[in-house]
Amino acid sequence: MKARLIILAIFAIAIGFYPLIYIFLDANFGLLSTKSEELLRSNLWNTFFYLHISFGGLALLIGWSQFIPKWRTKYIQAHRRIGFIYFISVLISGLSSLYIAYYATGGLIAKIGFALLGIIWLCTTAKAFADIKNRNIISHQKFMIYSYASATGAITLRIWLPLLTAVSGSFFIAYPIVAWLSWVPNLIFAHYLVKKL
Repeated sequence: MKARLIILAIFAIAIGFYPLIYIFLDANFGLLSTKSEELLRSNLWNTFFYLHISFGGLALLIGWSQFIPKWRTKYIQAHRRIGFIYFISVLISGLSSLYIAYYATGGLIAKIGFALLGIIWLCTTAKAFADIKNRNIISHQKFMIYSYASATGAITLRIWLPLLTAVSGSFFIAYPIVAWLSWVPNLIFAHYLVKKL
């Protein structure tokens, strides 16, 4: 368990800071290079895109720390504060994702895949938040596992996309597949962890 958490933390921190590349270094970096000039000029789309990656990155960056049992019990107030920041970050990033999913590269399959991920992320996080308010700790822990598994779609997307692009020879073939592959296995693994609680 400790080794898994360390690996997760390394990836989460690396990808959590990933949005800084878009913000400070290259506005046409990565996935933005596949978007039309018209879309990139849209103030509304840019607002939702940067809200999504900034607050999604923050959620990813801080979320893994909530799964350290000793830290969680020893620093309960910090756990609660970080949890609230995570909840607000997911709310902003998740709602923004629903808008930008409509413009996802790769057609309807990609759009539905990313929209479903956004909905699941929002719903599992809201359920976890409601559970802790009602002092249902076990259910809170279970739904936080599902929530953070959804968040880690940002990590697995960046693992799968270059691999599938290399195998298929086309980003436009790989991307609709990754729109599902980036998060469905994560939730299956989360279900396995939840069953062990």
